[in-house]
Amino acid sequence: MVLRPCPGRMPDNRGHPFAGREMMARRRSMFHRSIFRTDPSGGPDINTTPLIDVMLVMLVMFIITIPPPTHSVDVTLPGQPPLDAKVFEENRVTIDTSDVIRWNDEAVDLAQLGMLVKQAADRPEPAAILLEPEARARYLRVDQAIGTIRRNGGSKLAFPGIRNYAGLI
Repeated sequence: MVLRPCPGRMPDNRGHPFAGREMMARRRSMFHRSIFRTDPSGGPDINTTPLIDVMLVMLVMFIITIPPPTHSVDVTLPGQPPLDAKVFEENRVTIDTSDVIRWNDEAVDLAQLGMLVKQAADRPEPAAILLEPEARARYLRVDQAIGTIRRNGGSKLAFPGIRNYAGLI
């Protein structure tokens, strides 16, 4: 719709009684087109993309302006109790069918096994670790024990009872 000046009026239509309403309607329709999308059925839907963009920009600005923490709190956690197990030149690690790991016939868990292996590996001459799982021990538990021994520096690892497994293969 093109607005033409009314005869006898000023060309900018200031004096026309409907000129201001038409301009407002035109501006409103431009605003309406920028924010709202109209679907073919006639129901306008609000376009949320600009709103989401603004919120993301504000979130990034907020994250950038947060000061980094400059203080710290030292917390001393309770350690494991000292082990009564001793480290010898040759240490036997056995695993039975009920998944109990033993270090020289004393029951230990994986964390304690790791500490004992570290003590054995830190000696001037690293101590030998003889791994003797029972023939029917679970493979997962044996694998966990071998991993713990390797991670904690157990370099002298031996499997002395390998003949016990001949009947299982």
